[in-house]
Amino acid sequence: RKGGETMETKTLKMVFGTAGGDKWQMTLRYPKDDLDAEDVEAAMEAVIEADVFASGLTDALAAQIIGRTVTDLFKN
Repeated sequence: RKGGETMETKTLKMVFGTAGGDKWQMTLRYPKDDLDAEDVEAAMEAVIEADVFASGLTDALAAQIIGRTVTDLFKN
């Protein structure tokens, strides 16, 4: 029942515009620590150019790296 273990995770959230005027997002776990805005925007443009999603992605609108810390209080 020992607690106190902490786990930190990061996700990369990318928000795209669609042909229909909506927003569409993709979230990926475990992004590289050294990503910068240029890297992520280039990756988003590659996703748009690949045209593999039915929603018709048209624009790279935003990107965020989201950090999360989970601390166990106890485990059985």
